[in-house]
Amino acid sequence: MIPMFDYYKNKHEVVSSDMIKPGLEAVNRALRMLNNPHLAQFVCHVAGTNGKGSTITMLERICQEHQLTTATFMSPCIEDVHDQIKINGHPITTEQMDLAFLEVKKAGISGLLTDFELLTVIAFTIIREANVDLAIIESGMGGRFDSTNSVEPLVSIIPSIALEHTNYLGNTLASIAFHKAGIIKQNSVALIGTVPEEAHKVIVVEAAKKQAQLLEMTKDFHVNGEGYFEDGQLCYTQLKRSMLGAHQGANMALAIRAFHAMATTLQIQPEEQKIRHAVATSFLAGRFEKIARHVYMDGAHNPASAKKLRQTIEEQFPQAKICFIVGMLKDKDVNGVLRELEQVSEQFVFVAIEQQQTRQMPIEQLLKISQARQKSTAQNVVEVVNRMRDDCIVIVTGSLYLLATWRKSLLEQLK
Repeated sequence: MIPMFDYYKNKHEVVSSDMIKPGLEAVNRALRMLNNPHLAQFVCHVAGTNGKGSTITMLERICQEHQLTTATFMSPCIEDVHDQIKINGHPITTEQMDLAFLEVKKAGISGLLTDFELLTVIAFTIIREANVDLAIIESGMGGRFDSTNSVEPLVSIIPSIALEHTNYLGNTLASIAFHKAGIIKQNSVALIGTVPEEAHKVIVVEAAKKQAQLLEMTKDFHVNGEGYFEDGQLCYTQLKRSMLGAHQGANMALAIRAFHAMATTLQIQPEEQKIRHAVATSFLAGRFEKIARHVYMDGAHNPASAKKLRQTIEEQFPQAKICFIVGMLKDKDVNGVLRELEQVSEQFVFVAIEQQQTRQMPIEQLLKISQARQKSTAQNVVEVVNRMRDDCIVIVTGSLYLLATWRKSLLEQLK
């Protein structure tokens, strides 16, 4: 469920299915009926298991610092459907959504698409109308057969690969990589972060097949520590990131290298000071976000992202007592996530979200899976945080769809 999306569907009497149907035939047909809005601007396409949102955010800030106009399409939402599509960093308006739905209805697209396919078409329609310099598009699930893969990007980015959505993408790293590598297009540029060897082989083969220039982390460009980037031609030192965690250094490097790869086409000259300011001011809600004095929020929704969260906690709070507040969707690897987090804390509270009862793993089940010594359940996240925030560092974590609701409540009520 995409919050507020049904409101617009009902308002404009546009029908779409809530099923997941991988494949491009339906969305490509719909885009043709709208005169191909996805081809109206330069595009950067991003797919991968983790790091997509952070990489997109830093790349967008770098573009904005260079006075380029931008659009982003990302998943999931933070509050509702409006913030999944942003123009120059701002969520789209009700008027923009209404106009796009009117155009879609007039084109006769109602009933042809799934919810996410329809949202993708709406996003491209709004972005075309905004006439931006660069659209940065995040793949919804996988890549090869995801509805966003209708684009023809200047640059494709794959920050990381780990097991996810195995019911749809397969249960090996090679099969996951096959789907992610599908965003690489003919004669384009592709960037990859550090990925497992099994996945790396698949990506190399795909890039060669597409005659794409493949730029690899640690081989073609490098990042070290908090703020060192170089690619053989340029070198930036003492970069200061606002987004914490060593893994964010890798995402920063991908963003910087991708910007340089697109600069000529975008008719822009990269400036070091503007890049420095961009990485120092990048912000993404729910990525080790400081909510209050001792409260942080992070969307660690799979074992790989939980490992990154654990490492960030060890780096930032090596001596502190940690308490986790957790909520997870049913289809996530809960065992894998909890085993990572339990390495840095013995105290867990599993909290229910009324709006997500059908998708959330029951908190009683989470309690059974947890191996923590101190564990409990609760119904109200704000009450739990207020009770614990002076005792320890509170980390609110789990599936991003769940955190959206919690984030709003915490920001409104915590002082």
